[in-house]
Amino acid sequence: MTVSRIPLAPRPVRSRTAAGASRHTAPPLRIHLIADAYPSSLRRPWTDGRHAALVVKRALDILLASLLLALSLPVLALAALAIRVTSPGPLIFRQPRIGAYGGKFTMYKLRTMRTDAHDQEDALADRERDRVFLKPTDDRRITPVGRWLRKYSIDEIPQFLNVLLGDMSLVGPRPLLPCDWRKFPRDDRRRRSWMKPGVTGLWQVSGRNLCSDEVRMRLDVDYVDRWTLALDLGILLRTPLTVLSARGAY
Repeated sequence: MTVSRIPLAPRPVRSRTAAGASRHTAPPLRIHLIADAYPSSLRRPWTDGRHAALVVKRALDILLASLLLALSLPVLALAALAIRVTSPGPLIFRQPRIGAYGGKFTMYKLRTMRTDAHDQEDALADRERDRVFLKPTDDRRITPVGRWLRKYSIDEIPQFLNVLLGDMSLVGPRPLLPCDWRKFPRDDRRRRSWMKPGVTGLWQVSGRNLCSDEVRMRLDVDYVDRWTLALDLGILLRTPLTVLSARGAY
């Protein structure tokens, strides 16, 4: 916690005596400001000096997401056929997530669970009560085809559409459910919301679900604090090998 001192100019003070009014000068007044409690709207914006880099980031998002979506259409078609043949229900799973500056958006994925998955969520949460995030290794709600789609992140291909819509970026913090977002400390929520959530990120290339809950939370905030275009490029280059290795994916 940082404490700063701001000296203010001397204040004139009037006091009345028998001879009349006279002027005295009071000693300088010092106000102590606690940085963590200072209104965030009055702090130096995180985007200062990064506008050009953020414009380049958005341009790369549009270019690469369009290219990757077009190249993945055959895989997407085969995955959709496998879902349709083996499991009743919709092809696309829609879910509210927290985006930039705490706003909500609808994230798209290929459906990998049974249609009654939501009904079993409370029982699963009770079993995993010691975890911060609900991500069991033996989630029986996942279909056989869905397990394979998750293993190679094929279920996340529709998120390229979220990137084109401007809700997500190719690289960023994880797109969290509102209930998971509230589990972050308040200052961490504010800091991680300065960037759009990403299709990939530090968490994905650092072990994915093998990371502890605490590490997942720290990696999201570390990404924002350390962000540069070079960091994004490094994560993008590491992502294909991470996906193909299927390490930590379930």
